[in-house]
Amino acid sequence: MVSVPTRSIFAALSAAMLGLSACAHPAPSSAAHPTSAHSALPAPAAAPPAAAPAPEREYYAWVASEATDRIALVRFGREGGAVVREFTTGIMPADVDGPHGLAISPDRKDIYISTAHGTPFGYFWRYSIDGDSLVGRVQLGNFPATAQITPDGAFAYVVNFNLHGEMVPSSVSVVSTDHMLEVARITTCTMPHGSRINVQGTKHYSACMMDDMVVEIDTRDLAVSRHFLVAAGKERGVVGAPPQAKAGEHAGHDMGGHGMAAPTPGDVGCSPTWAQPSADGARLFVACNKSSEIVEIDVASWKLLRRLPAGQGVYNLAVTRDGKLLIGTNKRGRSVSIFDIATGKELAQIPTKRKVVHGAAVSDDDRYAFISVEGIGSEPGTVEVIDLRALRSVAQIDVGQMAGGIDFFRSEAPK
Repeated sequence: MVSVPTRSIFAALSAAMLGLSACAHPAPSSAAHPTSAHSALPAPAAAPPAAAPAPEREYYAWVASEATDRIALVRFGREGGAVVREFTTGIMPADVDGPHGLAISPDRKDIYISTAHGTPFGYFWRYSIDGDSLVGRVQLGNFPATAQITPDGAFAYVVNFNLHGEMVPSSVSVVSTDHMLEVARITTCTMPHGSRINVQGTKHYSACMMDDMVVEIDTRDLAVSRHFLVAAGKERGVVGAPPQAKAGEHAGHDMGGHGMAAPTPGDVGCSPTWAQPSADGARLFVACNKSSEIVEIDVASWKLLRRLPAGQGVYNLAVTRDGKLLIGTNKRGRSVSIFDIATGKELAQIPTKRKVVHGAAVSDDDRYAFISVEGIGSEPGTVEVIDLRALRSVAQIDVGQMAGGIDFFRSEAPK
């Protein structure tokens, strides 16, 4: 068994956790309930929040643990949460391969995993879920990270994040899933992250962590079609590919915390880490990790709609299939935010058991969000289950260290 050294990270900023509005009970007003000096009674204690109703189905999600090369299937149901089974990925015997991105095929038969810690290049793997058997792998670029499969299952789009390389424009790899063959490598920007495809399968989006922009790829042309500048006060949509930054232009940026470093005073940059299309593909939500905001873009006009205040270090995003809720993981804030998309209001900011909140995936009935939490030091990673009706955490499932890439698998009636 490979020994994994303890990983150090920059200290996370503490964020004040907001109370859940759905569970709040205001104290009685003295004006509404007057008492005399001789008959004053103590105010009644606030009632505890009502317990979330038990799940009516069994829910399953897959999660990758970057520090242990373990891929785990977790279950949540009436009996709580548990790890169902695990397997190991990677090829390096003396070091971790670092599984980062994870995606399930639309037919739910295969699981795809990117391993980032190559020598120097990483790999993209396909496993059959039946028996966890390897189907194939392909070598990609530097630090392959977030991945998603097109709705027809024919292609995978994987960002080459290039975390440890020179600060120069990197790329998005397009892989034919049938043959596990890289058919295109599209240059985009510096440190692309958050690979997501619209529901129509026509557009791919990724955030440029070091360039304060989001890039759109036309999946029919396999080329960059537009980009959007997301820094506050500089918002602008542009047709075509972005200008390519040169080596040394980002020398002043500190990436040691990988989304954990707080902005310096006066820094109004965005440092986007995720680009999430809405359920109908009409809008695009971008997580500004540095400024703790979410940028909303109208896709048709390619113009800014709103900037929403978010939790500290908002990192990954997900939307419910009915298009009503937006989920944001707050990497520095040790919490998960739930937004009403129609109003832009944050409905709840829910604390997590451990620090370094990472990914989010929504169940097929929009009832639960499955959240991966990395943990720090020797702590295990965690999958935290959020009830999207009760707006509270209802289960925590321990998995391997540095839980990151996560995708919902399926739900079924209890057996």
